Amino acid sequence: MITTVASGKGGTGKTTVAVSLALSLAESASPANPLFLDCDVEEPNAALFLRPTIQERREVGQMIPEVDLEKCTYCGRCAEVCQYHAIAVVGEKVLVFPELCHGCGSCSLNCPTGAIHEVLDVIGTIERGWAGSVEFAQGTMNVGEPMAVPIIRQLKQWTIPLNPGNRPVILDASPGTACPVVESMRGADFVLMVTEPTPFGLHDLLLAVEGARDELGLLVGVVINREGVGDQGVDDYCATEDIPILMRIPLDRRIAEAYSDGGTLVEALPEYREQFKNLYVAIGRLVAGRKGGGAQ
Repeated sequence: MITTVASGKGGTGKTTVAVSLALSLAESASPANPLFLDCDVEEPNAALFLRPTIQERREVGQMIPEVDLEKCTYCGRCAEVCQYHAIAVVGEKVLVFPELCHGCGSCSLNCPTGAIHEVLDVIGTIERGWAGSVEFAQGTMNVGEPMAVPIIRQLKQWTIPLNPGNRPVILDASPGTACPVVESMRGADFVLMVTEPTPFGLHDLLLAVEGARDELGLLVGVVINREGVGDQGVDDYCATEDIPILMRIPLDRRIAEAYSDGGTLVEALPEYREQFKNLYVAIGRLVAGRKGGGAQ
């Protein structure tokens, strides 16, 4: 079962929840060792807490056009078909802008003289290994690169089996609601939204739910972190939208102290391990209900 842990707002404790869920499930390795993917490729930080041993690393990128000027007639067809303005013909010059290219291949397919072929533009790395009983993988985008989605997509293709079955697969998405988050949620069985009970948390939760549930058609549940601050806005919204609140984590100084020291919630407070196992069971029931024809 594939679960993406997301949050519209940054700093809600998304990685804390994702890491704690993986460690709790790894305790018994039932039904199988969990697979954890850090999909926040712009600033991956789960490794700070899981401390994995990396066993394999590879460069990743996307294909961008390269023009053979001996074959090019400067007709401009490539520029006409490029929706992203990543290639331009100026007189007898062809300009390629890799930072705008989405690797769609339209320019090479439509070139009447076959003057365009594609070459790999390296934009980051993906790596994997083990953190105890947790299989770990992460992507890292090179500094200055504008697009994270190709790295996330290749990270998922490299690590997630075509049919994970009952194996827990946990994706830690980046904060926000932009394209990298959408790619991290795409193909998931469930999206676990981590929020805080504040007006800011509610505002960004609304946007995140719209993307996951309304646009992608995914099941959504909520974890409220730092319970005890803010107001009742998140509770009222979830009740109105029939979104289950699956776990509440109170505002607790011990959690913050452990996090600031590179520790995890379930290491500092082992009593939470059972709560995270129950959280995963609850998610499984919701997913089974959807697959069996039930509604969220």
